[in-house]
Amino acid sequence: MSYWAFHLVFILPVIGVLFFLNRRTGSGVLPCFWKGVGLIALMALLYTTPWDNYLIYRGVWSYNLSRISQSLRIGYVPMEEYCFFLLQPVLTGQYLLFFSNRYRSEIKDWFKPIRRQWLPRIMGGFIGVILGLLGSVAVCRGGHWTYFGLIFVWASPVLCFHWLYGGDHLWRARGVFLASLVSATVYLWVVDRIALEWKIWGISPALSTGWNLLGLPAEEAVFFWVTNMFVIQGLLLFFEFIGGVKKGPQK
Repeated sequence: MSYWAFHLVFILPVIGVLFFLNRRTGSGVLPCFWKGVGLIALMALLYTTPWDNYLIYRGVWSYNLSRISQSLRIGYVPMEEYCFFLLQPVLTGQYLLFFSNRYRSEIKDWFKPIRRQWLPRIMGGFIGVILGLLGSVAVCRGGHWTYFGLIFVWASPVLCFHWLYGGDHLWRARGVFLASLVSATVYLWVVDRIALEWKIWGISPALSTGWNLLGLPAEEAVFFWVTNMFVIQGLLLFFEFIGGVKKGPQK
């Protein structure tokens, strides 16, 4: 199976099914849904591109040359991968919308003005800093810890920003947050395991720990968990901001 066929079989159909299900209930529960998805997709593309190029340059990731469009590479990254940068926010965003329509009471309460709480924001930011420090140590150590370290160093600034800015809002939406995160991540774990088994892409044994979760490398499991957190947190904070702007300042 080629990388393009992977998108056609495993990514686009699920997006289509979720779009159909969400169309029946609408996106009114989340303001400016598609604008938010478009913004997060663009940010994902810009933020992930240099990191992904570096991973391929270092040999952490590799692609089966017979499964990608070699003539469509930009830098070290094949065009199919850039498409995935854009498709994942659409896929995960659809999961978020699906569960938001089923957690309507939580979402409605979430948009009500509250007194800002510092504890979730500080705790979330602190965890992000710790991950960044651990990642830096792992990168310096190198070897089998390289992939883990690069994930944590790359993820730390985004996690810190999201939680320091709106950790209390994210905590209030933890029901829809966790339902969306677990559902989208487990699905991507499954299809990533298939892609690795079919050798569409692979990771370096010398630069990864060799730990596995039901055959899925632990680094890949963490990577999809973190990237889906990026998408869901970014969308929730975008919707909270837009909702606040529409309501105007609260006295």
